[in-house]
Amino acid sequence: MHQQQNIGFINQLWDDSIIPALMEYIKIPNKSPQFDRDWRTHGYMDQAVTLISDWCRQQVVKGMTLDVVQLDDRTPVIFIDIPGNNTDTILLYGHLDKQPEMSGWDPDLHPWKPVLRGDKLYGRGSADDGYAAFASLTAIKSLQEQQLPHARCIILIEACEESGSFDLPFYIDALKDRIGNPSLVICLDSGCGNYNQLWTTTSLRGLVTAILKIDVLKQGVHSGSGSGIVPSCFQVLRQLLTRLEDEMTGDVVLKDLYVDIPQQRLQQAEQAANVLGSSIFNDLPFADSVQPRTHTLTDLILNRTWKPALSVIGCNGMPTIENAGNVTLPSLTVKLSMRLPPTCDPQKAALAIKTTLEKDPPYQAVISCEIPEMAPGWNAPAEAPWLIQAANQASLNYFGKPSVYMGEGGSIPFMGMLGKKFPQAQFLITGLLGPGSNAHGPNEFLHIPTGKKLTACVAHVIAEHYKNSKNA
Repeated sequence: MHQQQNIGFINQLWDDSIIPALMEYIKIPNKSPQFDRDWRTHGYMDQAVTLISDWCRQQVVKGMTLDVVQLDDRTPVIFIDIPGNNTDTILLYGHLDKQPEMSGWDPDLHPWKPVLRGDKLYGRGSADDGYAAFASLTAIKSLQEQQLPHARCIILIEACEESGSFDLPFYIDALKDRIGNPSLVICLDSGCGNYNQLWTTTSLRGLVTAILKIDVLKQGVHSGSGSGIVPSCFQVLRQLLTRLEDEMTGDVVLKDLYVDIPQQRLQQAEQAANVLGSSIFNDLPFADSVQPRTHTLTDLILNRTWKPALSVIGCNGMPTIENAGNVTLPSLTVKLSMRLPPTCDPQKAALAIKTTLEKDPPYQAVISCEIPEMAPGWNAPAEAPWLIQAANQASLNYFGKPSVYMGEGGSIPFMGMLGKKFPQAQFLITGLLGPGSNAHGPNEFLHIPTGKKLTACVAHVIAEHYKNSKNA
């Protein structure tokens, strides 16, 4: 690997081509199907697919074929096949669908308006993870520019990840003969603890989404008549949430949602805590004077990666303050997000949550709990020595610091699918969701220098994979 030639080529392509393409991509409000039920009619997903596909086809990559595959009424996937110098296969993954707008953007920023500010590119989908297709193909193109051999590479870009990848299993089955049996999977949809080194994700949490509905009246009544007699929806909600979460500590109380944490992951969490220090919480936009749940840094990392955690993320039935009359509310519906440890069974967890919330309702209130979404977590297989060495050397070459291993708190359903289908594969899961990047929230940005260095690291790992292949 010619280090300077590699990073020089990649920097140039990012500056001249990738950043302008990403800016056009940000303008497209291609929200994931969960957030845009009329995505077919609106056509934004097709626009994003066309933009990325056209860019990829313009690149001179030896032997590349690109197909946009669409099954029935499912979201499309971009499938790129690049022949290699041996019979091994590498699968590179990303997605192009986006989270919804979210409120709270700075006055001069907007989810569908690309803004370059210093080293940062602001806009929805910039870091999560519109860059994935561009970076993946650029890494391979850089190797070919240097006349370095590589394995066959498949790039798969889906359009349903932010909705739980419910379309993806159908594509994995439909394309199984074309995908083959990858020996390495590279995913660019994860995070980084800082922008100073290569971060490899070792695990991902699972997820159960619950819609909890509470009915206490057939219709709202004057609060002067109802309050004191009618149990309020909020009183019932408080009692039900206490069944899931200790209100003083924030710890989830359902034992079925816990797992034994592997010793290696405990050690990696401690090492990551030593690298990150107080930035673990300082990099989050806490309101003035708010403190983290604990100041024990390793515990904070484990809380985010290997323990269950509850969030209330939505509510129906609450009038806005401007429209809030003196009324005892008849019903309340809340959306709950329960993050699960990587190896926790989501079906078992969902049953425990539903049963716990619905049994013995306070005041015999009418309670229903629906589970519209669940996804398994993922724990990476043991890393092969060559991959550990390749990732570390890549980080030293392009960041000047060693690589770090850490679990992530989010979910990438595709990893669980691939882990089951290809149990012998190695995984390099990484990405640009670093401090302040705020994917899913307001003011999302991509840190451009890290994007360039990450692309160079991917090229390095692909080259090292070929050297260590049995078929090299």
